[in-house]
Amino acid sequence: MTFLYTSSFKAATQPDQRMINLWKHITKKSNWRIVQLPNGFLQTEYKDMESEDWIDVTRRETISSAEQAIDASIEHYSKKLEFLEGPKVVKTFE
Repeated sequence: MTFLYTSSFKAATQPDQRMINLWKHITKKSNWRIVQLPNGFLQTEYKDMESEDWIDVTRRETISSAEQAIDASIEHYSKKLEFLEGPKVVKTFE
């Protein structure tokens, strides 16, 4: 059972280089923006790495909640990048 967990963990943490580059791109707040839609909602978007297009991500009712969504996305992908180096040791026993 431990072997299956270990092998599945390694497989799940081995994204390709394109995905890693996207995560690095998304973790920079300068690659994000908030736009107001005609219905009054605010949409968070990040800039595509290969073109000048913007990719929509979430819709929120207020600017503060839209910025919170961006910050949460940045935090999420920063953690993914951190774990590319392997699992974090939180406690060892002697």
